Amino acid sequence: MNAPLLPFIEETRFGNWFINSYIWKKHVIARALSLLQPLMPADVSRYPRILDVGCGFGHSFAQLAERFDPDEIVATDADPELLARAGDAAKRAACKVSLHEVNAARMPFADASFDMVFCHQTFHHIVDQEQAMAEFFRVLKPGGVLLFAESTRRYIHSWVIRTFFRHPMEVQKTAEEYIALIRAAGFTLPAARINLPYLWWSREDLGLMEKLGFSVPVQREETLVNAVCIKPVAGAGG
Repeated sequence: MNAPLLPFIEETRFGNWFINSYIWKKHVIARALSLLQPLMPADVSRYPRILDVGCGFGHSFAQLAERFDPDEIVATDADPELLARAGDAAKRAACKVSLHEVNAARMPFADASFDMVFCHQTFHHIVDQEQAMAEFFRVLKPGGVLLFAESTRRYIHSWVIRTFFRHPMEVQKTAEEYIALIRAAGFTLPAARINLPYLWWSREDLGLMEKLGFSVPVQREETLVNAVCIKPVAGAGG
């Protein structure tokens, strides 16, 4: 018998407003993809089938379609309001988009059925993170890519996020811990495919000190981690 799923932590009203805002579309989703793309394998030009985990309002659909030319995006979210939130974006997308209310820790999709898994600012909402990462590995084809863009414990535990958003605080991880989790699941993740940006919106002062002329600290606990993770092909070298 399958173990019961751990609870999904629902976002606050402000959080749902924010992930439907221009700032989210431009400075969060688009920026993450622009930082991830240069780290991706140069010999792959398109990804026919993409799994978008935690799609929210569907603002990623147009970006994924434009950048990776998929035939289909399979979009999931644990929120029961998924169809109402992402339905319009799915209809407008340049490729087929199907919407599924799914918990990332137990997905109904076949083994090795996707060319890409896109997990953007979703993982910190997931309680059973180890099981979810194992599911990402399972559903990817050998040679497939996990695009992982995530806020770290330093950011999620900040007073700004604690005040306006809701997350399972006990499972939050540092950048190093997320990287270790990804590698432990079986993904190939060299340092050259990792990006640790220090974007203005991921700081407690929202970039104010830098605007006032203060330098960005070199020694710091990272607030974001972006990673391009490859599922190894059996028999191939690392």
